[in-house]
Amino acid sequence: MSEANAERLSAPTIILRKRDGFSLREEELRWFIDAYVSGALPDYQASALLMAIFFRGMDKRETVALTRTMLESGERADLSAIAGLKVDKHSTGGVGDKISLILAPLVAACGVPVPMMSGRGLGHTGGTLDKLEAIPGFRTSLTLPAFAEQVGRLGCAFIGQSERMVPADRRLYALRDVTATVESIPLITASILSKKVAEGIDGLVLDVKVGSGAFMKTEADARLLAESLIRVGEGLGLRVRAILTRMEAPLGYAIGNALEVLESLDVLEGQGPEDVRQCTEVLAEAMLCLGLPDATQETARAAVKRALSDGSAHRRFLEVVEAQGGNLGPLGRDPFAWPQSLAPNLHVHTVLAPEAGYIATQDAYALGECARALGAGRQTADASVDPYAGLLLHAKHGAQVERGAPLLTLISNDPTALKAAATTSLNAHAFSATAPEQPPLIIDQL
Repeated sequence: MSEANAERLSAPTIILRKRDGFSLREEELRWFIDAYVSGALPDYQASALLMAIFFRGMDKRETVALTRTMLESGERADLSAIAGLKVDKHSTGGVGDKISLILAPLVAACGVPVPMMSGRGLGHTGGTLDKLEAIPGFRTSLTLPAFAEQVGRLGCAFIGQSERMVPADRRLYALRDVTATVESIPLITASILSKKVAEGIDGLVLDVKVGSGAFMKTEADARLLAESLIRVGEGLGLRVRAILTRMEAPLGYAIGNALEVLESLDVLEGQGPEDVRQCTEVLAEAMLCLGLPDATQETARAAVKRALSDGSAHRRFLEVVEAQGGNLGPLGRDPFAWPQSLAPNLHVHTVLAPEAGYIATQDAYALGECARALGAGRQTADASVDPYAGLLLHAKHGAQVERGAPLLTLISNDPTALKAAATTSLNAHAFSATAPEQPPLIIDQL
């Protein structure tokens, strides 16, 4: 940018142009983002631009420029020495969504490197980092060289966003959370893709969730987001696929960090809930088709099923846990037998079905909020989570239950929260005399 151009740029002018519906130039976005990250612009001016983008939107060129500017605000992982196409997956967030824990070692065991930068829980949805850190000793704060070395050696690694990786996203994300601009599709797109490109990938599979337990409540909104992510991702040189999956009811039976680790191990051992297995396998097939030049859907499906049945995916997960300092031993496989050294004040309460019938509704959002209230999620951004809190469903949507049969079990270190959650979790269920319709889990693939 020339010195003369830099002198003409100002925050009020850029905010005004976007407020009035003009498409911002890349030099304007770069100037604004660089100034904000450096501390030269205050939060209130960045908030004003975010709100203008929220109402006026952005075209593809603008969104690509915003994403690239955010990406270039910090460090990037260099995985160029690792052979093959590197592929990751991103989920837009759901309840009971432990898919990443299974997917990364599974796809790595099939021969595609998976560098996975993950996030923490947001609102009623869980976060991969919180789940992994429920494993005693597990480290997610790897240096970028250590991250690259592990991906090269084991085929996958889990890492959190460091202070120096995409700092523009870190600052803008926190601001979006308190300015009611989270749902803006251009801002969501730039946030997701700036972090994913920074981790050094060649391809990305997107799990765009739809329903009460997702941030995208309607299929129309989910499609708009998926299409934006595909267009902008391809504009940045990525190979991208998007899969729309249903999130009206929780995935699996476990909601809560350590609880979901245990359920992930079940799936890695070739067992586990049918919906978790189905979602994992479809996403894994898509990742293999992006990462292996000669793969077809049929060969990818066969490879995924083989890695789950022959134990190679499970072994790869254990290798990753060991490499990142984790120790699964203390967790065991029975949450009701966790040692006092892990969960010294654990309280357990089982909620019983108030009537006989079929479970017609099992509201994912309400159950996610219930798990958060029990301690499995954060009430504020800087709060900690209880890795052992959460809930276990005894029956899922569509199942027939008898009056007085166990419906779900709540686990918490806070007995007061336990009592309130019993009412909330029960109200998340509705019953009918006839079996409800079971819509498909996989809505579409783009």
